[in-house]
Amino acid sequence: MKKLLVIPGMMLALLLATPAINNANAQSKAKKAAAKKPAGGKATAAEIAAGKALIAKSDCLSCHKTDVKLVGPAYIDVAKKYPATPANYAALSKKVIDGGSGVWGQIPMSPHPSLAAADADKMVKYILSLK
Repeated sequence: MKKLLVIPGMMLALLLATPAINNANAQSKAKKAAAKKPAGGKATAAEIAAGKALIAKSDCLSCHKTDVKLVGPAYIDVAKKYPATPANYAALSKKVIDGGSGVWGQIPMSPHPSLAAADADKMVKYILSLK
């Protein structure tokens, strides 16, 4: 950004370039934005709470429990098997939406095609936070 400096009483105008100030402002904003997101793609407390609430309102609990295997694995067993990484969030969210079989036994998991990807991601973040 450039500023025009006019000094009263003198017919002098200077055009000052201020890239250092603007660069510092941009870096400050970037640091603040990065501080809001956990490092390494970890889930925020808000995402985990939202995921827990979404699961409570879904049909997931008819096949899964937190610490007991039913039709599908216990959520805690899923958390033990898959580290909480962005790659696992993406892969497991896709599996929740698409369904799947073979990883935890022969009974397939039903697909949930009407579930929004963002909601599936929050649900998976909640599950992988259980350790």
